[in-house]
Amino acid sequence: MIDLQKEIGSTSYPGRGIVIGTSEDGKYAVCAYFIMGRSENSRNRVFVEDGEGIRTQAFDPSKMEDPSLIIYAPVRVLGNSTIVTNGDQTDTVYDLMKEGKTFEESLRTREFEPDAPNYTPRISGLMNVENGKYDFAMSILKSNNGDPSQCLRFTYTYDNPKAGEGYFIHTYMQDGNPLPSFEGEPTRVNIAGDIDTFTNNVWNALNADNKVSLFTRYIEIATGKYETRIINKNA
Repeated sequence: MIDLQKEIGSTSYPGRGIVIGTSEDGKYAVCAYFIMGRSENSRNRVFVEDGEGIRTQAFDPSKMEDPSLIIYAPVRVLGNSTIVTNGDQTDTVYDLMKEGKTFEESLRTREFEPDAPNYTPRISGLMNVENGKYDFAMSILKSNNGDPSQCLRFTYTYDNPKAGEGYFIHTYMQDGNPLPSFEGEPTRVNIAGDIDTFTNNVWNALNADNKVSLFTRYIEIATGKYETRIINKNA
């Protein structure tokens, strides 16, 4: 198991990231989603609550340029399922699961982002908490080593998650030009502390210049009740 803070801080630009796991005491399903930015347009964002989920919006609307890949709903809730993604595929998963499709089937209709030359991967997570039981899944849709003619789709599912354990997936291996896509399985990491400790640990581990916003949620597995934290650099 890798230390989450060290893993997040090991590169100045992991891009956007999802952490899903279980609290140390085994009582809570745990989730984090963060965004980072190198351009003024990417950095000009905040997370705001939107119903049971969140959305991104411009911090200074007058400076907003192209909103297509940076304004979206990262988190939505469908019944007992919490969907978290790094783009508008949140809506795709929500809409198609509502029609009876699975998480994986829904994401087969999408591919990586059309932002050449990076072809940023679409990363997604699904947390199911129902009747005192919890499982989750993670997904990445990526180009074939920068070749946009092929989309590689990977889905990872986790039954009976262990207390104090989580998995971390992010868009980029490190800073670069073009940015290299994440490789391999989601990284097994530790989940430490209550929601405030966890939130602060993640936020403080992110590169100070590039971090933009962070969302965390602890869902009580026994009841489905949840607590949320949001930190925006542009407060």
